[in-house]
Amino acid sequence: MSHEPPPEKIGPIHFAPSITRTNAWTFLYAAFVSIGLLTFITVGQTYILNEHLKVAVSEQGRISGDLVFLTEIVALLLFVPAGMLIDRIGRRPVYVAGFLLLAMTYILYPLATSTGELFLFRAIYAVGIVAVAGGLSTVLADYPAERSRGKLVAVVGLLNGLGIVFINQGFGMLPEVFTGQGLSGTQAGFLTHAIIAGLAAVSALVIALGLKGGTPVARQERLPFRELFVSGFAAARNPRILLAYGAAFVARGDQSINATFLVLWGTTAGLAVGMESAEAVKHGTFIFVISQLAALVWAPILGPLIDRLNRVSALALGMAFGAIGNLAVVLLDNPLASYGVFFFVLLGIGQISVFLAAQSLIGQEAPVAKRGSVLGAFNIAGAIGILLITTSGGRLFDGIDPRAPFVVVGTINVLLLAASLYVRLKAPGKAPGEIEAETPT
Repeated sequence: MSHEPPPEKIGPIHFAPSITRTNAWTFLYAAFVSIGLLTFITVGQTYILNEHLKVAVSEQGRISGDLVFLTEIVALLLFVPAGMLIDRIGRRPVYVAGFLLLAMTYILYPLATSTGELFLFRAIYAVGIVAVAGGLSTVLADYPAERSRGKLVAVVGLLNGLGIVFINQGFGMLPEVFTGQGLSGTQAGFLTHAIIAGLAAVSALVIALGLKGGTPVARQERLPFRELFVSGFAAARNPRILLAYGAAFVARGDQSINATFLVLWGTTAGLAVGMESAEAVKHGTFIFVISQLAALVWAPILGPLIDRLNRVSALALGMAFGAIGNLAVVLLDNPLASYGVFFFVLLGIGQISVFLAAQSLIGQEAPVAKRGSVLGAFNIAGAIGILLITTSGGRLFDGIDPRAPFVVVGTINVLLLAASLYVRLKAPGKAPGEIEAETPT
């Protein structure tokens, strides 16, 4: 006879057996702060390049792209080992370590006296992003009952967006607030980053206390490291997992393009019309926040729909929205124009649609005992997407047009839309309701 407590629920979201309400609420908090703390690096970095290091605007696209390139090289090397650790020692310790590394990054970043030091500190951030992204995506796969997977992914997407808005917009305005109170530009940068570091450290404590320990399988059932090492790549024999890896490639690339080049595009446009650094960064951050606000409004609309659709069909729909949002940007000449809001809304809807559909598909298909390792491979695909799309995007941004990186992402969306339709015809998999009926409670 099972001694597991009955499955919990929060609102319409049903959780997997053994997940308590404390675990669930802790994870929802983690979802709120995780992506915001990861993406604030772009806001802070833009400020540091302009105010602390006085880097020429004409070089910032290349430097920003190269910093992201370094991050993704480290991520490519570490996502598989991190996934193996997540499957062997549990989600919680890896997740907590990631937040502590982010705190360290934000303490060190404003201390940089050269772009070379930024690259050193960015390597620490890269290890943190591997741990946080791996923890977030694996717990997101663990916690929902199958009937609520799309809803929980949507709520997590909503909380990601709220966290991005709150952390990037709220804390991104602090340098202007502090300089208005008489601090120097560099003092404002130091203080802002110290506050962000404090938030990361507090979040590590919350997750350590509230997230479920261990793994979903018993200790004796945990796979050996050798098998875990190859399992993520071997799982790609499943065409739906292979498709999900392709979706991660473009979804993470899209998120990085928006976080890196929307802020930079708005900032450089503001500097071009004579704004001071703090004001220009505020305008650049604002247009990024608009896209995230659109994403968080759209997430709870799309999430329940994903739970009604075959997961592959949902991914095809997400790719269609992504293509529309990214390719429409070619019609926008000035990111600071009032009508630009329409385009940033489309970008946000497209970005979150691909993210929600990809996470729902991989969460459904990843085997429980190998989930961390499969999610590690999923994140590797995302890291490759960030690496290739952002690095080329930085050069296209500087050398051709600020809109060029978005066109690249939109084109990939179109290709993966075609791939999704093919998989839907040849290997559609089971509907969420069928899987739920087969899952023991």
